[in-house]
Amino acid sequence: MPGTEEELPRFSCPDWWDKIQAGQTPMADVPLNEARAAKALAFFNRLRLPDVPGTPPLSEACGEWFREILCAFLASEDPETKQRLVWELLCMVPKKNSKTTYVAALGLTALFMEEAPNRQMLLVAPSQNISERCFAQAQGMIRLDDRLQKIFSLQDHLKCITRKKTGTKLDVKTFDTSIVTGEIPVLTIIDELHELGKKAKAAAVMQQIRGGGITMQGGQVLMITTQSDEAPAGIWRTELDKARKIRDGKGGKAPILLPVLYEYPVEQQRDQSYWRDVANWKCLLPNLGRSISRQRLVEDYENNGSASKETEQIWASQHLNIEIGVGLAGDGWSGAPHWDQCLDPKLKRLDDVLRRSEVCTIGIDWGGADDLAALYVIGRETTSKRWLGWGQAWARPSVFERRKGIAHHLREFEECGDLIVAQSGEEQAASAAAICRRVADEGLLPEAGGIGLDSAGVALLIDALEDVDLDQPMIQSVPQGWKLQTAISSVPLKLEDRRFLHGGQPIMAWSAGNAKQTLRGGNYVVTKEVSGAAKIDPLMAMFNASMLMFANPAAIGPSVYESRGILEISI
Repeated sequence: MPGTEEELPRFSCPDWWDKIQAGQTPMADVPLNEARAAKALAFFNRLRLPDVPGTPPLSEACGEWFREILCAFLASEDPETKQRLVWELLCMVPKKNSKTTYVAALGLTALFMEEAPNRQMLLVAPSQNISERCFAQAQGMIRLDDRLQKIFSLQDHLKCITRKKTGTKLDVKTFDTSIVTGEIPVLTIIDELHELGKKAKAAAVMQQIRGGGITMQGGQVLMITTQSDEAPAGIWRTELDKARKIRDGKGGKAPILLPVLYEYPVEQQRDQSYWRDVANWKCLLPNLGRSISRQRLVEDYENNGSASKETEQIWASQHLNIEIGVGLAGDGWSGAPHWDQCLDPKLKRLDDVLRRSEVCTIGIDWGGADDLAALYVIGRETTSKRWLGWGQAWARPSVFERRKGIAHHLREFEECGDLIVAQSGEEQAASAAAICRRVADEGLLPEAGGIGLDSAGVALLIDALEDVDLDQPMIQSVPQGWKLQTAISSVPLKLEDRRFLHGGQPIMAWSAGNAKQTLRGGNYVVTKEVSGAAKIDPLMAMFNASMLMFANPAAIGPSVYESRGILEISI
């Protein structure tokens, strides 16, 4: 019968919001090896909290939500094949729900349960402070119990715990690119995964860790985190998107990652009156009444969290898992909340835009040695007249030194091809001019107003465009500031109606989320000055292209294409 639970993809949980509202763990039902689950629970429950008065056991101090996660992760079993089902688990839960303490206890439980000799386990934290706290919690639990001291040995200086019977070790480490050496771990626990989204090589390290998953012995990965205090990026963006797809039944038929995401639906995140209502907080706080005091949380919000838009945004991201750019846009660009919903996976390359378009315009926003340069192509789809978008950005090596606060983002964009690192201004200008020449050779640019740019600091670019026979009137200056009002206010309407599609380039989502929108006189303005240190150059290039497309241009046509030929460039 269509729609029955048996036909749902593995680990999908279509009623996740109903479960959260009912105080249940928002995850799919997972078949268990009951004997293994009982053994894991018996060990876990006897562990005691070393930093709480009275050192209560977890049987009393831990919420049922984490025990369900523990059993699903350590004792899942396919009833037919008797094989493990949950190889990976991602739990996103707000701050102060004891996640660091609980994963330390889970790590000890896994170490006790592992019978294979001389294996390696890792508990990875993004900073030394967090890794030291993880180890201190596990260490304290062992020292509170004489029996556990007979089972485990501690090497405090190495932050290493060894099960004496098997020789298998649990190493507590601070994240860096060399944490995995030698044997692939049979278990890796990653605390505060969202912080790894700020590290350029995190994806490569994660791939190395996951190498254990394809060995005969297999390797499990548990990731637990709050939401990021900035727009999700890098490995965190990747893992969060994957987990949501699996939860929503769009992650394939047999995924290996079990999502457990404590968050509001997008509609509730965007409804600020909803999540600001204290009555709606409890459903996202599974440890309320244990590690979290409702009164103290309210007082913290009233005295600290609501002090300004910026502090409220950070507070809400950490304590309510409100995604930056979704739930509290504040003075953000009004199109940002709609950007992700306009993804068309068939628009990954410039070729894809050109093939489907009857005419194109190109917007360019140029930058100096310590800035980004960006180009954006908008095509008008031949049949539907929808807008189709694709962009490219450039940076010189000096940008990574002078803009260290965003260097981790830029490296991610470089890895996925959104950003080209050019050695000189001449090189990046020539690269941009080649893209413009390519679109022109396809016969898709209008005779006038096909390439629009901010006139500031573009001498090298103008020279490069002239070198490929592109000049006025095809090239035009696009007035900036309040004169971009049409693009700033009208593009969001196109995005809302999905009349503007794009390929989901990470650099564009990041740029759109960075933009700040202010009202000056009767016009909305998005400028680099208003947006501060956050980069919005790709978005400004898109605005420039939009201003030209709003003029309803017509392409020169195939005659130019036939006479000039096609420049062979692969984008």
